[in-house]
Amino acid sequence: MARTSNYALRLPDSLKKAAEDTARKDGTTLNQFIVSAVAEKVSALRTADFFAERAGAGDLDAALRFLSRAGGEAPAEADSWPVDEAVDRRPD
Repeated sequence: MARTSNYALRLPDSLKKAAEDTARKDGTTLNQFIVSAVAEKVSALRTADFFAERAGAGDLDAALRFLSRAGGEAPAEADSWPVDEAVDRRPD
């Protein structure tokens, strides 16, 4: 089991009441609700940092060259629909 720590959390009464109500509706304790909320926030911030870092390492010119290159070969037979199973998916 993961090691846990205690932290005295000061919440405005209205926010504590809203969190308690939400936890009760979700079938969890206030503690479980707060742990979940903190985990979600940390995950969201780390995800944003990850994508910001990846974006900084990107090469827009190389990506545009890749996307605009000419195709070289027709789709493989396994990538095509058999004619008798093909469905016209064009909008009416």
